[in-house]
Amino acid sequence: MVAEVLVTGGAGFVGSHTVLVLLQNGFKVVVLDNLVNAVSEGPKPEALVRVEKLAKQSVVFYEADLCDSKALDRIFTSHSFQCVIHFAALKAVGESCQLPLSYYRNNVAGTLGLLEAMKKHKVNRLVFSSSATVYGTPQYLPLDEAHPTGQGCTNPYGRSKFFIEEMLADLCRAEPDWQVISLRYFNPVGAHPSGQIGEDPLGIPNNLMPFVSQVAIGKRKELQVYGDDYETPDGTGVRDYIHIMDLADGHVAALERVLGKDPLKGFVAINLGTGRGNSVLEVVAAFEKASGKTIKYKVVERRAGDVATSYADPKLAKELLSWSAKKDILDMCKDAWNWQMHNPNGFRSSENQK
Repeated sequence: MVAEVLVTGGAGFVGSHTVLVLLQNGFKVVVLDNLVNAVSEGPKPEALVRVEKLAKQSVVFYEADLCDSKALDRIFTSHSFQCVIHFAALKAVGESCQLPLSYYRNNVAGTLGLLEAMKKHKVNRLVFSSSATVYGTPQYLPLDEAHPTGQGCTNPYGRSKFFIEEMLADLCRAEPDWQVISLRYFNPVGAHPSGQIGEDPLGIPNNLMPFVSQVAIGKRKELQVYGDDYETPDGTGVRDYIHIMDLADGHVAALERVLGKDPLKGFVAINLGTGRGNSVLEVVAAFEKASGKTIKYKVVERRAGDVATSYADPKLAKELLSWSAKKDILDMCKDAWNWQMHNPNGFRSSENQK
């Protein structure tokens, strides 16, 4: 029997790439998205239209919000889901410091609504899209899953992910038939090698790679580097960047584990990262090599909520999911540039359309 999977936030960056890999691995996929972080010029988000072309398969799509209990009830009643992969979230660190209530309502209350619908319809397997931000300011490196969470979270986005993890752990303790894998991933970048789907931030990019891409193609004048006085080799922030296709493979590996004959019991958190860090200036240099373009940048003040260095210990993913990252920073830059060149306006058909 083909497993039917609900993917929340499936029209977003990580969601759309994971939907593609799910389809390619034989899963039946239903996507729910409120289109806050997606472009839609027709009945389906453009990212999913392209996913369907790449996979040569169709995806059932619902435009709905996780806080809409009636919509969730209709969707769950119409399908027989074996598992949910939960991406749907607001995700900009800086914005979360300015709009904390929006982040708590969307991320925490939205997840609560989803869990209540799952419980009502007896769907008790979940793969959750968490974040390395739950670790806060690192007490040691590399960050493994035993590192304390929640104590030093530097922004509401990270705290929202921490609160959700606590909610999931409490649920699994109270109801042992639940199986939840929380994937704490680091910095997703790159794009599908076809150049058909990739990261398409609405407005000014919050993340490094799409901003660098837009500078390279001439949409932005220069990159702002937030601080060069961190205790790192070149003074700029160091992060564990992971290729989006490696990340998508990690979600499918987690799904197969919760649906398999030897599922993990209760709540289990697993890092998805490469295990090595690259500084902002190293990423800029790699992108210049991949694109043949000069990336202009200017150093400005540090950004609220940022930490100096963050990278994963990915050993548990290898042990429990038989997964490890395969692509390096140059691969990530090459695929990000390929996407940007072929889609200067992202998923929009013209510069002015939102």
